[in-house]
Amino acid sequence: LIVDTAGNEALKIDANGHVTKALQPAFHVQHDAAQSNVSNDDQVTFPTEVFDQNGDFASNTFTAPVTGRYQLQCIIRMDNLITGINYYAISIGTSNRSYQHIFQCFNTTSYKTMQVSVLADMDANDTASVNFTQSGGSAHADLTGDAMRSNFSGYLVA
Repeated sequence: LIVDTAGNEALKIDANGHVTKALQPAFHVQHDAAQSNVSNDDQVTFPTEVFDQNGDFASNTFTAPVTGRYQLQCIIRMDNLITGINYYAISIGTSNRSYQHIFQCFNTTSYKTMQVSVLADMDANDTASVNFTQSGGSAHADLTGDAMRSNFSGYLVA
């Protein structure tokens, strides 16, 4: 069974009952170039799209095409962490609210990987992006350019 919308395949159910929705919003992007000496409230860049089903990701930001519940997740590796910082944080910020992972750095740590995962309520045209936060000290941390350790993805659930 195939359902088309304006000549585009919108829904397909194959002989085994597998359902695919070619226009369902879904994206996976990677951070493949280091961001050095990031400072408080810097937006994390994701220059490489693995996929962007429905074309809703641009300029490091996902824009919800319809109102619904979106599963969003990110993982970011930070390098060159130093003492004297109150905390480091990574957050997924949406138009409605932010979701944050905080890490307190009590001793010198060469790296730390942080992740955030959330089922977010988003309205049509709301946006979501990933931001870095640091409390105290000078901008010293680097966000690794390793695509395997730094990425952002999401999809419409309901």
